[in-house]
Amino acid sequence: MTGASGFIGRHLVRTLADAGWRTRLLLRSEPDEAQWRGVRPQVVAGSLGDAAALSRLVEGADVVIHLAGLIKAARQADFFRVNRDASATLAQTTRRIAPAAHFIAVSSLAAREPLLSDYAASKRAGEAAVLSTLGSRASVLRPPAVYGPGDRETLLFFQLARLRRVPLLGGQDARIAMIHVRDLVRLIAALASNSPSGGVRCAADGHPEGYRWDELLGAAARAVGNPTPRFIQAPQSLLSGAALLGDIARLMGSASMLSSQKLRELRHADWSVPMSERTQPTGWAPEFSLDNGFADAVAWYRTAGWLPS
Repeated sequence: MTGASGFIGRHLVRTLADAGWRTRLLLRSEPDEAQWRGVRPQVVAGSLGDAAALSRLVEGADVVIHLAGLIKAARQADFFRVNRDASATLAQTTRRIAPAAHFIAVSSLAAREPLLSDYAASKRAGEAAVLSTLGSRASVLRPPAVYGPGDRETLLFFQLARLRRVPLLGGQDARIAMIHVRDLVRLIAALASNSPSGGVRCAADGHPEGYRWDELLGAAARAVGNPTPRFIQAPQSLLSGAALLGDIARLMGSASMLSSQKLRELRHADWSVPMSERTQPTGWAPEFSLDNGFADAVAWYRTAGWLPS
């Protein structure tokens, strides 16, 4: 498994161990003892650019789960170096060293719209590289927006939801599919026990049609104890100005999550998941609704000191 030290990966390692899998992780350093208390994964020291480490990682594997990826970068080339080229290299290594392994590439729903951003284009290219290399031995999973304990990216929703006037970041008709991280990792673990799909499938919670921005931020407001928020449409000029600062930071070589490209992703009208594209393997169903999932996330944020009590 790659990407074990990331937000999703930290949850997935424990879920796989609880399901009886023996895990081998590609990590730059030894894991924090407290991070996986009671779990004893095998660690291969190295990075995605280390050919010998990749060979050791996949040797004898039944399943290879590729989670690692770059979500922010200063240059387009950085996105493609990690999200496309490293995915291709790992797939080629798997084909050579463990040709019978089921390769699960965890991508992003953003890959459906590669013209929106360098990130989306690089994720789409990574999917294509994996499938062209491994064909029917690969499964590509596109999660939507993932939230839950430990996530820094969706923390913004809850920070905004504490305000008296809660700004809506997208249009009135926009739809955004969501999934709690614990539902996602249970889904990945279920896929690991199944045969490869040989194609691309999407993940979502019990509402794959997605949520409107007022539904999304309304649930966030309830979770933080703001039951009667007043919604306002965020001024396009304000969002564009903030994105411009991110663009300037990128030009100066600093990776920023907020940029014009990220704003295009955020304001895209359709991040729903059609039922025909959704995967729901036997024995798996989402456990978290948006309300109890957001409440779970907020409880963790407050315990960690990321949100005030």
